[in-house]
Amino acid sequence: MKKIIFIGAGNLATQLSSAMKEQGYDIIQIYSKSLKNAKILGSSLSCDYTDDLNQIKDTADLYIFSIKDTALQECIRSVKPNKALWVHTAGSIPMSVFEPHAKRYGVFYPLQTFSKNKKVNFSNIPFCVEANSEKDATLLTDMALKISQDVRVISSEQRKYIHLAAVFACNFTNHMYAISEKLLKEHGLPFDILQPLIQETSDKIKKISPVTAQTGPAVRYDENVMNKQLSLLKDDQLKEIYRLLSKNIHAFAINISHEQNKL
Repeated sequence: MKKIIFIGAGNLATQLSSAMKEQGYDIIQIYSKSLKNAKILGSSLSCDYTDDLNQIKDTADLYIFSIKDTALQECIRSVKPNKALWVHTAGSIPMSVFEPHAKRYGVFYPLQTFSKNKKVNFSNIPFCVEANSEKDATLLTDMALKISQDVRVISSEQRKYIHLAAVFACNFTNHMYAISEKLLKEHGLPFDILQPLIQETSDKIKKISPVTAQTGPAVRYDENVMNKQLSLLKDDQLKEIYRLLSKNIHAFAINISHEQNKL
């Protein structure tokens, strides 16, 4: 793959294009519906940029679509067909989204959370690749191996469950942090007091199952403690979240206990 065009200039596109350029890939153009964003990324990569889909060059070997899921299909339809390999970086969208607009297509999905201004070390990020031909699957695998040590050929069916699990593991977990920060701030307390706890929880599940690592009043369903904590919450939505999560944690704990008793 000699020449690459990124369609998108968001968080993932920014980090991935930079990582690929560092490995010697030739990024020749950036497209974004926002000319400002296209210019920022294009300038940082010293390449052409545009906010006009009709101005996307047809000379690239690889087109990487890294845009919002809701805009992906329409964007694909708007790009002039060519003989290059087209891939997207979405976790929940099947590679069949390219049919019948491209003859060669696939998926190049790095399983990580990205922010524009925080550089990411790609070496340990799992890459899920897929293509409609074995040759292109091998090509994408080889490309990913240049920036990551963990590359896996994953089908669209498998990937949608990986993405779902990632939403629970990352997005929902981060929202719990946001709730915790808000609660502490309301009472003049710093969020960093939780950092060692968060770190230990993260470290622990590298060695044991999350179900085994679970602690807290919900595991044993200590209603005395739980009711006291519920009374501290003034927001009805937070109370509902607390109740639902507590019930689910306890259900998992009961299930693992039954499984262990069978041994």
